[in-house]
Amino acid sequence: MTGAGPEAAARQTAAAAPPPVVVVMGVSGAGKTTLGRMLAARHAFRFLDGDDFHPADNVAKMRAGIPLDDSDRAPWLQCLSDILSQAGEPTVLACSALKACYREALAARCPQAFFVHLAGSRQVIGGRLAARSGHYMPPSLLASQMEALEAPRDTDTSVTLDCGRPLEELCDAVLLALAARRAGAA
Repeated sequence: MTGAGPEAAARQTAAAAPPPVVVVMGVSGAGKTTLGRMLAARHAFRFLDGDDFHPADNVAKMRAGIPLDDSDRAPWLQCLSDILSQAGEPTVLACSALKACYREALAARCPQAFFVHLAGSRQVIGGRLAARSGHYMPPSLLASQMEALEAPRDTDTSVTLDCGRPLEELCDAVLLALAARRAGAA
């Protein structure tokens, strides 16, 4: 009987597994978009920037220096959850996902979602925000984001990395974490 051994079973399981979905999360200025784009480019994943899906009212509030609340974020998170649930290809999403309930909303219909938390000090991230131009998120909102942040604790579905590390190292660390997750699921 050819093709019925353990190798065939492993291939069949891998083929049936949903494509990986990586959510690069953290406060504004942590490097979510930069790392997300690099991961996507290096590994032929689709890249989505959560900022591109904010309703106009949310963008206007942030541009005015007004922090978003849960009711502001709910439709945005629902939109992102809908997109991730239909991801038919490996996908990287850059998204703040600051609170555990936000990550739960994203993963509710996309159980394969793996969260990469880019963490850093106020000093490092504040410096990045001060140097950044052309983004609607003002540096003045960093304090409210740091206050709202609930760092992920589930090491089966997330990894926390220091955003001050070189980009190549961060990319490699994400891939190692994904490989470990897949090995644990096999």
